[in-house]
Amino acid sequence: MKMDCNEKGIEKTWQVIKKGGIAIFPTDTVYGIGCNPYNINAVKKIYEIKSREKIKSLPVLAYSLDIVKEITCIDSFTEKIIKKYWPGPLTLILKLTDKKLKKSLKLDKKIAVRIPDSKCTLKLLEKCGLLVGTSANISGNSSYTNPNECIKNIKNYDIFLNGGTITSKGESTIIEIENEKIKMIREGALKIKDITV
Repeated sequence: MKMDCNEKGIEKTWQVIKKGGIAIFPTDTVYGIGCNPYNINAVKKIYEIKSREKIKSLPVLAYSLDIVKEITCIDSFTEKIIKKYWPGPLTLILKLTDKKLKKSLKLDKKIAVRIPDSKCTLKLLEKCGLLVGTSANISGNSSYTNPNECIKNIKNYDIFLNGGTITSKGESTIIEIENEKIKMIREGALKIKDITV
């Protein structure tokens, strides 16, 4: 099922996710694929669709900093970085405190989180709160910014939220902060030299 990214499309996508379905949606960087992060079966299906190794954990997208604070532990230095770069193409590895997420996403102590700078995704997240949000591609292949290419190459999802072609500088940059030091995990749209408090 393909829906445009308008009020009707977002509502329909939310209903599908709520029932354990898999959605593809536009973000500010690339097309993402996601589900309810608390739904163990839906999470398994994401791994299957992407042919992703189980040892690679799945990141989540959040609607707001308050929601992120409900599931993780954030120090004041990290919060300054968050307030400067979210919403945006920066993923943070944070200490996970939510036991249900530890179980459903098979995580130990940490989780990768970001708030995307996409009106479409944020409207969807306003309803969901949290979403598994990983790139909608087969693991190891390039990510998609063109909806038609994404539809042609990815199978077995339940709904496609079409936001048109995404113009971005690439995937999100992933960092971890320890003792007020920024550790680069993956350089993407944001360069390490540009990340400052």
